[in-house]
Amino acid sequence: MKYNYSDEPEAAGLRFDNMKKQDTDSTQPTEAVNFTFFVAYMAALSAFGSFVNDMFVPAMPEMRDSFGCSVSTIQLGLTMGMVGLAIGQLVLGPVSDKYGRKPTLMWSLAVFMIAGIVSVFSPDVCFFLVCRFVQGLGASGGYFLARTIPTDLYSGRMLAKTMALIGAINGIAPATAPVLGGFVAHAWGWQAVFVFLTVIALAVFAFAPRMKESLPYERRNHGTLLGAFRNYGTMLRNRRFMVHTLLKGTALGILFAYVSSATFIIQRHFGYSEIHFGLIVGVNALFVVLGSMLALKFKMLKTAGFAGAIILIVSVTALGVVLFFFNDSFILYEICLVPMLFGLGMLFSMSNTLAMNEGRSDAGVASAILGITGYVFGAIVPPLTGLNGVLQASAIVIFSLGVLVVIFAVMSWKIPADLDSGTTGGSPAPESRQQQVRKKNSKFAEFLQNPVKCNQNQ
Repeated sequence: MKYNYSDEPEAAGLRFDNMKKQDTDSTQPTEAVNFTFFVAYMAALSAFGSFVNDMFVPAMPEMRDSFGCSVSTIQLGLTMGMVGLAIGQLVLGPVSDKYGRKPTLMWSLAVFMIAGIVSVFSPDVCFFLVCRFVQGLGASGGYFLARTIPTDLYSGRMLAKTMALIGAINGIAPATAPVLGGFVAHAWGWQAVFVFLTVIALAVFAFAPRMKESLPYERRNHGTLLGAFRNYGTMLRNRRFMVHTLLKGTALGILFAYVSSATFIIQRHFGYSEIHFGLIVGVNALFVVLGSMLALKFKMLKTAGFAGAIILIVSVTALGVVLFFFNDSFILYEICLVPMLFGLGMLFSMSNTLAMNEGRSDAGVASAILGITGYVFGAIVPPLTGLNGVLQASAIVIFSLGVLVVIFAVMSWKIPADLDSGTTGGSPAPESRQQQVRKKNSKFAEFLQNPVKCNQNQ
């Protein structure tokens, strides 16, 4: 069986290594392989961002001892990585809208690999924190493109299905990253964690040439790069988009509060080892996957978000009571975490899809804002959970964020449903009104430059 490979962007269909048969066999197996590879690669891009943060978490106590710093200081390693992820998305969102997704991805991965190797030789904690910032910049490309590229290709329910599949597979990342991180750090020390992350980035980079550009030239922003950055203002004034974005951001804040505090609660307070910690967090992460997949069973995604918020607020309230008054019981602590993470999975699937559906006119900018908002919460939260006692501080932070989640879930519930049936198969998402205006402006500018040629083409 033979395939033709084209280096040019496709006008329709899956633009991810779209292969055309030359024989008379059915094309369905080819399309299935393409879609499977597409979802797997997008999940890998998204999971990479999780690995960058989650994999070194089990090594944080060892790193604190190695650098001779406080808990809050080493937790800034999470914060600096998130700040880098946020700033990287802020810059790369408009860049990818103007120059395309593929070059943006490859350059960002190259930056991460350099920072990953350099961090291994950190002489002190300050140098390490700078490396973490640069690592965040590099990891941001794949992280936000995992949301942007599907939005280039799909809309409506098909977008929801694709995003949920990516999210479900990506749920393996929080499950495996702490396990791998704990094993690697226990066997070879914390430096080996960043060598491993660099190898992962290299593997993702190696498959990047197989990816075809998902944003055709005619759908890109043809204005100046500064003009592309002005689209942030338009998107920030989109109330529907911002409600879903803030819902995702506050939910992510809870996840980051849990991850950054759990390493000290489980290892130092309850006395479990790094490997046991990784296994516990890994099993817990599977409930995020289950929640994400369950959200697709709801007729309206905003209903799934509201249900997830109710589950969440009940569980975080119970968690607060346990951490304040019954903190000698690991079982009670775990019982509260399971429904909390399940509710977060429902919220992630719903808020991701609805936010990107609202912001598809500038998918790169929309994805950047969505990612930045989450990491703004993520950058602020980890140090707060380590202040004046991890148990009580994390309980207060998680409960406060839970209240915000309920507020934004109610606001989302009141927004009229507009998630259409979307495209099926591999058809590209329909052009937005803003994209149609850009195309008309481009054609008008072409007419002014060469009216004779344009008339002949017509």
